[in-house]
Amino acid sequence: MTTDPVLHWNDVLLDVIRHGGGPLGPIARGAAMMHCAIHDAVCSIVPAHAPYLMTIPAAPDASIEAAVAQAARDTLLVAFPSTSVDVRGTLRDALASLPAGSAVATGRAIGKASAAAMIIAREHDGDGAGAVAGHAAGTAPGEWRVTDGADAATPQWSGVMPFTMSARSEFRPPRPGGHRSTADLLAGREYAEQLAEVKALGEATSARRTAEQTEIAFFWANDAGGTYKPPGQLLQITRIVSEQRGLGVVENARMFALVALALADAAVCAWDAKAFAGLWRPQTAVHEAGGDGNRATEADAAWEPLSREGAVHHTPPSPSYVSAHATLAGAHASIMRLYLGSDDVAFMATSEDPSLPADTTRSFDSFSAAAAEHARSRIHLGVGFPWDADEGLRAGAAVAEALFAARLQPIAERTARDAA
Repeated sequence: MTTDPVLHWNDVLLDVIRHGGGPLGPIARGAAMMHCAIHDAVCSIVPAHAPYLMTIPAAPDASIEAAVAQAARDTLLVAFPSTSVDVRGTLRDALASLPAGSAVATGRAIGKASAAAMIIAREHDGDGAGAVAGHAAGTAPGEWRVTDGADAATPQWSGVMPFTMSARSEFRPPRPGGHRSTADLLAGREYAEQLAEVKALGEATSARRTAEQTEIAFFWANDAGGTYKPPGQLLQITRIVSEQRGLGVVENARMFALVALALADAAVCAWDAKAFAGLWRPQTAVHEAGGDGNRATEADAAWEPLSREGAVHHTPPSPSYVSAHATLAGAHASIMRLYLGSDDVAFMATSEDPSLPADTTRSFDSFSAAAAEHARSRIHLGVGFPWDADEGLRAGAAVAEALFAARLQPIAERTARDAA
């Protein structure tokens, strides 16, 4: 087991994701549940930051390792109930490596209480009771259609209770291009230009897309089963930066909780926008351009996106606007910038997309540069428009900035603010 229990259990989480797969929203939710439970357990023993939910009374000699292990185990089994990863066995191994004594028992009790509070707080997430209409397949030009025979992915996610936002629509972006109606949007010059861009660069057999753009498209995809999926990729980058900076367990508990909270609420924000706008994907837009009312667009019934599952070209089963990948990317970049106090941090990112060699990496000089590349990769992949990427980045950044200003603050800073 790695020395830092937060990093170790983040690795376990990524294994759970690899084995179980699933849609982006539920994965981000599970990550937030685990990392916030870990955070509150750690900060019950070392009260450095304000808790997310609660502080559990704790002796200062309670085992942080045991508290983290128990909090992670309990939340993982609830958030990912069908996982094939032996999370219980991982807990036994983690505890076996600790010295016997009351400190371990006390730590486990703290972790159990922290996890229980989180599980109760999120027990109704799956029903999406507040979801709004918008993912039903439409028939009018511009309305989202079923592609590849796949039903909408987690349409209820627009109704999931946010972790930190005051409302699901708090950071909802304006309609694409600022247009009041889909008909006005389709008739505009900007729409024709954006469709032409993705049609040219995102086609499976595009001659205009460079080799690097193709690599970028797949590097940030990670939609296939067996990968750590988009939330896991961003959590892995968080780990890379943590190790690079030599952060300790208390620092990691806060940083990973902030990142996971931002990703979870970014997913809710993105699905709220998808339900609100209900915009068709480029694949449908190209196929049905003859009926969009725009003389500058041209239909191509044979067009396919670069995106694929195995050997089959594939469009994600959700409305195009906004890009969930971009929204998560914007949220992650902003949290990392705010936490570390600088955007200008050099790091190397990894990918697990099966369309690339297993050891493929990309290097960046800033978090914003990585996020911008991540967002725009959806155009090169042929699954999103430029405004999906740009507005997703902005929405994700807004989610993160509000979160960072209000939650999990260092105790000294919070005390000074309250006194003022």
